[in-house]
Amino acid sequence: MDEFEIERIADGELTDPVLVEGLPGVGHVGKLAVEHLLEELDSVLVARVYSQHFPPQVTVEDGTTQLASAEFHAVRPEDGRDMLVLTGDHQAQDNGGHYGLTDTFLDVAEEFGVESVYALGGVPTGELIEEYDVLGASTTDSLIEELESVGVAFRENEPAGGIVGVSGLLLGLSGRRDLDAACLMGETSGYLVDPKSAQAVLEILQELLGFEIDYEALEDRADEMEEVARKIQEMEQGTPTPSDEDLRYIG
Repeated sequence: MDEFEIERIADGELTDPVLVEGLPGVGHVGKLAVEHLLEELDSVLVARVYSQHFPPQVTVEDGTTQLASAEFHAVRPEDGRDMLVLTGDHQAQDNGGHYGLTDTFLDVAEEFGVESVYALGGVPTGELIEEYDVLGASTTDSLIEELESVGVAFRENEPAGGIVGVSGLLLGLSGRRDLDAACLMGETSGYLVDPKSAQAVLEILQELLGFEIDYEALEDRADEMEEVARKIQEMEQGTPTPSDEDLRYIG
């Protein structure tokens, strides 16, 4: 196979769509958010991207295998903007792969007429939290104003260390293609899969794009994770916490 390979599966007609990305990262915030979005809204799988830079493995479901890939889903909600949703189980294993995959993702997005990009992810706080702010970064001042109007926080020198992986490169490479792009980052401890942070990010995206979804399934999952968090709090005094370097990755 080629270094980067696109498999086109369906046409998925979209009108003025935005690209919404949610790949694995801190707290799995972005991935959880787009998985819930796809569960709540009708979608069509339109393309897969394969790469030699993904881990050398297949997933197995009911005995059927699927080579590691990223997937694009076309979403046309009854209300709000059409979306081209990008998700998957992996990011690239090396720097060159991150750049090559992000360029390939943007090639697919432009084929569908995308002119705006929203990357979803988490930003680690290093501690368990109760209130979940959503931090933002953007390629344009006008988009910053729009995001601030729906409650996104912009803080000087945050996130510390910048935004790495596909979420960061979507902003950097979108700017070189004259595409507007922003990253929505839910605060999360960085210790656990974080459905509450994913919901906070989705609620902001909902305000921006105008779709309607239910959050019950995500809230149920959050209740399960709260029990895990309580156990962690009980053990914290005797358990070393992750270092800043361990929590630096933003996805």
